[in-house]
Amino acid sequence: MPLTDVVLRKLKPGAKTVRMADEKGLYLEVSPSGGTWWRLKYRFDGKEKRLALGVYPEVSLKEARERRDEARGLLRDGIDPSANRKARKTADAKAGADSFEVVAREWRGKFAPTWDSVKYRDITQRRLELNVFPWLGKRPIAEITAPELLTVIQRIETRGAIHTAHRILGLCGQIFRFAIATSRAERDISQDLHDALTPRQVEHFAATTEPRRLAEILRALDGYRGSPQVKCAMRLAPMVFVRPGELRHALWADFDLEAREWRYLVTKTQTPHIVPLAAQAVSLLKDLRPMTGRGRFVFPSARTAARPMSDNAVLAAMRRMGIGDDEMTGHGFRAVARTILDEVLGFRPDIIEHQLAHTVKDPNGRAYNRTAHLAERRVMMQRWADYLDELKQT
Repeated sequence: MPLTDVVLRKLKPGAKTVRMADEKGLYLEVSPSGGTWWRLKYRFDGKEKRLALGVYPEVSLKEARERRDEARGLLRDGIDPSANRKARKTADAKAGADSFEVVAREWRGKFAPTWDSVKYRDITQRRLELNVFPWLGKRPIAEITAPELLTVIQRIETRGAIHTAHRILGLCGQIFRFAIATSRAERDISQDLHDALTPRQVEHFAATTEPRRLAEILRALDGYRGSPQVKCAMRLAPMVFVRPGELRHALWADFDLEAREWRYLVTKTQTPHIVPLAAQAVSLLKDLRPMTGRGRFVFPSARTAARPMSDNAVLAAMRRMGIGDDEMTGHGFRAVARTILDEVLGFRPDIIEHQLAHTVKDPNGRAYNRTAHLAERRVMMQRWADYLDELKQT
């Protein structure tokens, strides 16, 4: 007789394992410990086999019969239900390993340690978790289409976060390109969407190039009475005009003060870069070396020498001296140098771009290497430091 719900509810384990038959090969196996498993007995290629269909009561009698009928349907089509289940598990595991979220977390795990800001690492993770993973996280990355990605990005746009929408599209592009490099996708579909988003307003870092105010800012930096590390970083920032994170993470091992050079990897592109050091910069660093030279970082944190100073240390010091956030930022020194070196001191734009660590192509379209125009850049960096000194005297 087929099983009934009434019979199953009265079920009690015995001294031995008992098999209670239903119909069409379905039965319930009851162990002495109280375990209850639905199983299907069937034959395939002349061999008797069994297929697990779940645990009672999580899987009800009705659901167990439905699963049995699905398996019998496969048998009618000449498919072994057990082999089919194994194949599906393998496919699901592969799809999971190639899902957008898995690839994204691998990408972040590989590249986040090279990013100069811990805060940016956290923001990047949070943006993906809130805006992308809930909709695309479990999808195999190779199967995601441009319209699907656009729908996710437009959801961000509808709440007015235009800048964030562009940022997240850029992050997705990096993840797709990582998937291509690791053989889990064939193309970066984010490239199809750049013209589909609402244009964002260009934001410029605060930077004053008005000589009188710039001179006042430089004199204020010279007069700072805080920690020697912060003071040196602030005074060095306008001379070398590198990205703020690169200055904060500067390592003593990368400096050759005798050769008057600083060599490091650009955080944005992971390419080698050379900063020729003016005599004034070398003097600042020689004064600082007795205080921080025993550690790795030129500008260590005030709390521990194992970490660089925080990304807010220089900005906070500038604000305390009355330098407004609408006048200058750490990044703003780059804009100041680019403008004045070109418009006031008359240096060639391509030389300036090289020193800013921007990509500059040769006539054949190839990127110049780090040593390109190094002699001219040495002259330019010394002239720039001299100009800053002259400006402070005005």
